[in-house]
Amino acid sequence: MAGRARGPPGTAPDAAGTTHRSGTCHGLCIRPVRRRAAFRRSRPAASPSRASRRTEEAQVAPGSTLTTGSADSASAPTSPFTPKQLARLDEALTLGSRETGLQFSVYVGELGDQPRHRAEELHAGLGARGPESILIAVSPAQRRLEIVTGEQVVKRLPDRACALAALSMTASFTGGDLVGGIVNGLRMLADSSGHPLLLAT
Repeated sequence: MAGRARGPPGTAPDAAGTTHRSGTCHGLCIRPVRRRAAFRRSRPAASPSRASRRTEEAQVAPGSTLTTGSADSASAPTSPFTPKQLARLDEALTLGSRETGLQFSVYVGELGDQPRHRAEELHAGLGARGPESILIAVSPAQRRLEIVTGEQVVKRLPDRACALAALSMTASFTGGDLVGGIVNGLRMLADSSGHPLLLAT
């Protein structure tokens, strides 16, 4: 059985309106309290922002999972991301893994009727490195965000750090910047996880 979020059973919203739940298979999932969707559309006055948001949503229709080293230009023909976006994601995934010794993965696509359960299934599919992996699962069409952590990650990554990363990502998603939100979220999670050598001292 993988690690669970610390604290009493059930859910408890924090001041930012984010609920922390322990995963039945792997660690921690994050979802909002007040709305089913993890992020929603804003209502900007300028139309270009809406157009940008529609473009981002159109690019992420297929399900796609990226892990450290897999987000390269060779994946572009079948990927929902452009080569430039893949390069940004690959850099963030690689740096996060290098700095922490953990494996970071990103899934973009439908999460079905049970988004949290589906995200946990995707995390379980990461294989032997699952216990030391962090999965960010985003479904733009459903406006859902899930963060799932392995049992080894739970020991290094506080619940509050996951909540802050989720809030940062949803703010970017609301503004139409899907890739930027994911990249910032990866950086925040990596920074909060710390370097294994520093943690050992």
